[in-house]
Amino acid sequence: MSRIYWDTMLFVYWLEEHPRYAKRIRHLLDKMNERQDQLYTSSFAVGETLVGFYKTGAAETASKVRQLFRPPLVEVIPYTLEMADIYASIRAKQRISAADAIHLACAAQARTDLFLTNDAALIGKVIPGIQFIAGLDSNIL
Repeated sequence: MSRIYWDTMLFVYWLEEHPRYAKRIRHLLDKMNERQDQLYTSSFAVGETLVGFYKTGAAETASKVRQLFRPPLVEVIPYTLEMADIYASIRAKQRISAADAIHLACAAQARTDLFLTNDAALIGKVIPGIQFIAGLDSNIL
């Protein structure tokens, strides 16, 4: 069993049934279920995921989507004062955007085994508290 953190776009691809990535996301979810992995993300990712639904006036859909971000499917990590310190360290030491540093800080605080993203700029970065950062198309699972 591994602790796997998903970056926002993986949820967006899945929920909006992205033509290129939705099938891959469903495959990852199936593999994670088989392995009994735990899916993690941040409260920030939840907010980012909901933006598109609010932009299109789909408040009812946004409400349903919020329900997906509950255990046992997903463990949502709140952004805390402790994480603010991790965030600051990441931003000070590496060229990483503020949004990405929030995700990485949350994943590091949760001591995740794997951080999955579709952001090529993050793949392979070394962040204390995260064992591996891999791309959506990697064969890591």
